[in-house]
Amino acid sequence: MTVGINKMTEDMNTKTEGVNTKTEGVNTKTEGVNTKTESMDQEATSNMGNVDFERLPGVRFSALAHDIDSGERVFAHNENEELDTASMGKVFLLHTALQMHVNGNLNLSERLSRRPSERVDESGIWYLMEQDELSVYDVAVLVGAFSDNFATNVLIRRIGLENVARQVEDLGYRNSGLHDFLRWPRPAKAPRTLSTGTAAEISNFMARHAKDEFWDESTNEIFRRWLGAGADTSMVASAFDLDPLAHYNYQRDVWVWNKTGTNGTIRADAGIAMTPTRRVAYAVFANWEPGTDRVVDVMPIMREAGEAIHRFL
Repeated sequence: MTVGINKMTEDMNTKTEGVNTKTEGVNTKTEGVNTKTESMDQEATSNMGNVDFERLPGVRFSALAHDIDSGERVFAHNENEELDTASMGKVFLLHTALQMHVNGNLNLSERLSRRPSERVDESGIWYLMEQDELSVYDVAVLVGAFSDNFATNVLIRRIGLENVARQVEDLGYRNSGLHDFLRWPRPAKAPRTLSTGTAAEISNFMARHAKDEFWDESTNEIFRRWLGAGADTSMVASAFDLDPLAHYNYQRDVWVWNKTGTNGTIRADAGIAMTPTRRVAYAVFANWEPGTDRVVDVMPIMREAGEAIHRFL
């Protein structure tokens, strides 16, 4: 009888081992599925911001895009390198004007008269207009919408470059700023370039505006509307196929406001791209040597950066 009991116990143990073996098999399969899922997730993440910013010899990029709510990065490349940014520094002029308005030192309805010595053609439309006098608000609209050089010089005269520099310092930025007014050619003792910046600082600046960090929402909205009127969607923003003359709204579930900067050796684009559920702050700057034309090489990379952001959104 003892032998029979032992035999039954052995049979039960064998069955239990079989069940355990089956369970281990299921667990192994589950682990395989989890491993596969993790691998797919990692692959998706690595491909999300797959932009080769190093493929153009002689061109330097500073680039960063990140989710302003989670902090997740879409892409990053030499984001702390200070590059020339052409008209990008005008965002600090607009910001300082609003800060002075908040402080009671500037009325946005104040009328500003332009002077012949401040005229700079090319970027902008005021030099084509008959009206010699505009409100501070309207001058700022021209700066935000068309990067208007004439309007920029008039606004700089009223705001003061020293006030802009102080404001940038108060914001905590050490490697970005607006250094001069628009003039060409530059005199020997003039600042070397109009503005400089890093992708890290400028994208952070845009993110803080998107989150209403500086003032109340209605005042921040003034700044966003100035940039939201921007007609240059040729660079990073080109990936979203926006209406360049009217895009301060969702178009195919994406809303973009930005500022750009261009000259013969610079392309720069920074701003906010968002859907109803996600917001990305970005800045992409490219510099190359004088005497070379790299625009047709650089612009596709700018668009690729926008496409990476679009995929992330």
